[in-house]
Amino acid sequence: MAGLLFHFDGVDGVGKSTQIGAFCQWLRDAGHDVVACRDPGSTALGERVRSLLLDKQDVPIHRRSEMLLYMAARAQMVEEVIRPALEAGRTVVADRFLLANVVYQGHAGGLDVETLWQVGAIATAGLQPTLTLLLDMDVDRALGRLDRGHDRMESQGVDFLRRVRDGFLAEAARDPQRIAIINADQPVEQVQADIRHAAARVLKGAPT
Repeated sequence: MAGLLFHFDGVDGVGKSTQIGAFCQWLRDAGHDVVACRDPGSTALGERVRSLLLDKQDVPIHRRSEMLLYMAARAQMVEEVIRPALEAGRTVVADRFLLANVVYQGHAGGLDVETLWQVGAIATAGLQPTLTLLLDMDVDRALGRLDRGHDRMESQGVDFLRRVRDGFLAEAARDPQRIAIINADQPVEQVQADIRHAAARVLKGAPT
């Protein structure tokens, strides 16, 4: 039986890493065989692309090139990591997925949103998350919580990141059954409780 794909997203600083770690442990405690991955990354190709896209700010990258690099890394991760895990009945938890491309390069970056969804469908061979958990918070609050230097995407300014947040919320409004908005500006324990509550509807009756 096919497994489940949970996808976490949101602007940087909302606490994705903390919440993903707690969520994965909760799933394991419930008997799920969990595979965690990050987009871009989790494959040799994906990690190389991640370094180029996020760490090397001295390399000029046009927005379309940027989008296609993300798509290439995601295509590799789907075929090498996610799809085999799902076919084995495992539960996959992804830190970012196609929605991030649509929002960062489309809503915030100016590329056509529908075209991005179409290219994304090719890159993932139509694979969609069972549920997206969108951690939402005011951009200024989120940036204030970052305890590291800004990567290439974060360095594009507060106005860019506000468009990112607006894009996430717009896409969530378009597909509320698949994208659950979680208020990330709460105590860590409450955020995790809200995540588990949102996940419960797809976990009910799922094999472990």
